[in-house]
Amino acid sequence: MGDQTMAGRTVLVTGASDGIGAEAAKVLAERGASVHVTGRSADKLRPVAEAVGTEPLVADFSRLDDVRRLADQVRERVPRLDLLMNNAGGTFATSQRTADGHEPNFQVNHLAPFLLTNLLRPQLAAAGASLVVNTSSIGNLMGKVVLDDLDYERRRAIEFLAYGTGKLMNICFTRGIAQRWADDGILSVAVHPGPVGSSFGRDSWLVGLAYRSPLKRFFTISVPDGAAPLIALAERGPDPELNGRYFSRFKIDGPENKQAHDQAVIDGLWERSAELVGVG
Repeated sequence: MGDQTMAGRTVLVTGASDGIGAEAAKVLAERGASVHVTGRSADKLRPVAEAVGTEPLVADFSRLDDVRRLADQVRERVPRLDLLMNNAGGTFATSQRTADGHEPNFQVNHLAPFLLTNLLRPQLAAAGASLVVNTSSIGNLMGKVVLDDLDYERRRAIEFLAYGTGKLMNICFTRGIAQRWADDGILSVAVHPGPVGSSFGRDSWLVGLAYRSPLKRFFTISVPDGAAPLIALAERGPDPELNGRYFSRFKIDGPENKQAHDQAVIDGLWERSAELVGVG
């Protein structure tokens, strides 16, 4: 059985169809965790679910009703969650709107995981001490949260910047959880896994071109290397010293956009997001 550092812990990994989500799920299962996996591709998710020994949970984060159904399925399956790994995300063409009418980088990278985490709060609280790990990015430095125009209705959305803004929102959400839910024993961290050479840019022509080029090997790291910081945080578990912090790979307090420390942005984003998805 090997290293059983995660024995007895129940885990949900989003964005687990491939890449670092699939890798983290498999390693945590090998280390003794009961791992549940979700992703939007049933075909890709099936072998990952088989590897971790649970039934796949298919959900497309560009549909908030999928997220609500996913939360219902998780609640039916598990009475408590020790670890929620919010890893689903990517860069998306800004010309499209989601099924819910939102700009896709905003919805998939922030709004959907915000909704899922809020819906699973009772399961996280039931663990007594639990951890939410939000996969962010160094791209947060390019982001800009405009509280009265989260959906780019009054300004032009540029894909890289909209992605960076979503990743900045992940850090703000991490701080919001740390400030609001600590009394429930729910702690949160955000992490930049590094420039991983996976199918990350598949929805973006521009990013996909770079990731498919022969230059890819010069600026990307392997999937196991990218998953390693997530796994390390999962194994460390809910440590109050880490609550609300952002890691650049294994280094605590990585480079952050100044908005990530702006309380008005942290609170405003939480309040507006809660209104948009209908949670308390």
